[in-house]
Amino acid sequence: MSNKQWYVVHTYSGFEKRVKKLLEEKIKNENLYDSFGEILIPTENVVELVKGTKKISKKSTFPGYILVNMVMNTENWHKVKSIPKVTGFVGGVNPVPIPEQDVKAMIDLAKSEAPRIAMKYIKGDVVEVVDGPFQGFTGVVDEVNTEKEKVKVIVSIFGRQTPIDLDFLQIKRVG
Repeated sequence: MSNKQWYVVHTYSGFEKRVKKLLEEKIKNENLYDSFGEILIPTENVVELVKGTKKISKKSTFPGYILVNMVMNTENWHKVKSIPKVTGFVGGVNPVPIPEQDVKAMIDLAKSEAPRIAMKYIKGDVVEVVDGPFQGFTGVVDEVNTEKEKVKVIVSIFGRQTPIDLDFLQIKRVG
């Protein structure tokens, strides 16, 4: 009978893979398979515009955090806490397990084929149009539709302020 549950471990941002590898090595070297299960780094597919080309890459959903399926006790708490670049558990000395359905949702997000756009914009951002018929124009974001990943940008065309609808990938933030 296993009473493993999911816990959130806080790491230095950018060191999630290293912490996962070190913890997996510790589990293997000390034969802790009864106390530890899966270790996950929540990720998702994102689309970025790199040198004018759409690129899909994996990004950490929660930078600085990993999920560990484990039996929580003082000994195991110290084993995880002793890994370099681990700052502790979410919840401190008395971590609270996260529900299984939340972990499943994160796994489903990581497996999702539909990438999301990496860049977020807000009203008032100064942007340059990098794709489409208005390429080279600079304008100000007037409206943002995050669900559809679209923005309305006000640009000056022949001296007139003109709103144009664009995808997130058609613009880049200036400055």
